[in-house]
Amino acid sequence: LTERELTVLRLVARGMSNAEIAKRLNLSPWTVRTHVRNILGKLQLENRTQATLYALRHGIVDLN
Repeated sequence: LTERELTVLRLVARGMSNAEIAKRLNLSPWTVRTHVRNILGKLQLENRTQATLYALRHGIVDLN
């Protein structure tokens, strides 16, 4: 994943919506949607829940 995709994945894993991520990163919601779609495709995942589990299992995000 690119650095931006990792950043988006971390925020997805923290439960943020695309709109919230877009506001936080100063991006359009459409751009965030594209990043999420790319993340799911690259990691061969079906949805945001699976992406969150992936991030937790691989140490990409720590929710503590």
